[in-house]
Amino acid sequence: MDYFALDRTQYPAQKADGSLDIDLTSGKYLKLWQCPNHPGITGNMSVELTVCGDEVVEGKTHVGYLHRGFEKLMERRTFIQCFPIVCRVCVPEPDFNEYCYAAAVEELAGIESPDRANWIRAMILEMGRINSYLMYLGGQAGALGLGVIGQWTTYVRDLMLDHFEELTGARIYHMFIIPGGVRDGLPDGFDKRMEETLREIERTMKDVWEVMFCNAVFKRRTVGLGVIDKAWLEPYGVTGPNARAAGVAKDVRKDHPYLIYPELDFEPVVGHNSDIYTRSDVRRRDILVSVDLVRQMLAKMPRTGPVKADTPNVLHWKIPRGETYVRGECSRGEYGYYLVTDGSGYPRRVNVRGPSYTHAMALLERMIVNVNISDVAALMVLLHTYPPEIER
Repeated sequence: MDYFALDRTQYPAQKADGSLDIDLTSGKYLKLWQCPNHPGITGNMSVELTVCGDEVVEGKTHVGYLHRGFEKLMERRTFIQCFPIVCRVCVPEPDFNEYCYAAAVEELAGIESPDRANWIRAMILEMGRINSYLMYLGGQAGALGLGVIGQWTTYVRDLMLDHFEELTGARIYHMFIIPGGVRDGLPDGFDKRMEETLREIERTMKDVWEVMFCNAVFKRRTVGLGVIDKAWLEPYGVTGPNARAAGVAKDVRKDHPYLIYPELDFEPVVGHNSDIYTRSDVRRRDILVSVDLVRQMLAKMPRTGPVKADTPNVLHWKIPRGETYVRGECSRGEYGYYLVTDGSGYPRRVNVRGPSYTHAMALLERMIVNVNISDVAALMVLLHTYPPEIER
């Protein structure tokens, strides 16, 4: 449905070019800026709002306040030098960038990652998915005044970061998934320590359900707000929980299986009301699915064997001419890398397909019209965007 087809008698008319006829000198309209702020779910992203009273009539997204230009930087660096760059495209969830880039390099170079490495890769991706969802839940609750939820989710997220640190040596930028496999296997006692954290996450999700999702104020503020029409999914490239909350089970892990996901037992979480409440609940339930997946992986993964295939000297690595697209399912939807090589020691072209671009630019600017100022923060967070993905 075109929002201009709605009753807009109190709002600006359209000019011949389709833009709104807004006369700020009339005193009827006012410009406001929402964000940037850091840290936060929307982070260093700003929305230029035009309001009439307390209602938004237009919103324009502005990015570029943080990291920029990753794709062009990578064209001037060797394949291995790109790794400190790719993980910064999405700071809270860097491992999907590592995986997609490494898998693209492997495909063009004719390298196959060992089976053991694929299990560890998948486990790392699910750990990262849990962390990203925990950050989202705290941000969504905080945008509506429920600050205690953010304290709880930050605590259990920090426990998961402890496991990233013991596994990779780092808490934020891991650079553990490399061309050919991973850097190392699991440390001794990892399974037991991980199980303790998974149980703590499950206990926290029960508290989050009771305090956040059973909260009358949270329901009143989120039910029916920010509805994404199912007809918008394809035109706007909506994927992940934003699509699944509309009843469409889009999940790359099932639609285009990769790594060891075909060997695991799980189903994508779906909802039907497609509002903020439903999308938040889809993500909460998805955390529990990922908890179960990590348990399955630890029970099934091989504990012996190589974790990395043989690769050439990475400082002088030239990859044959070719192109490929590798995708995966991150916490926000389809994440992909389009990589082109020309036979030299540098990527010829890199293009990152992140969900944030379509969700936070075109989709947000459409959804924000007619929203009350007090709901703008919740609307921005519900799309779960990471700005560096946009200004890449």
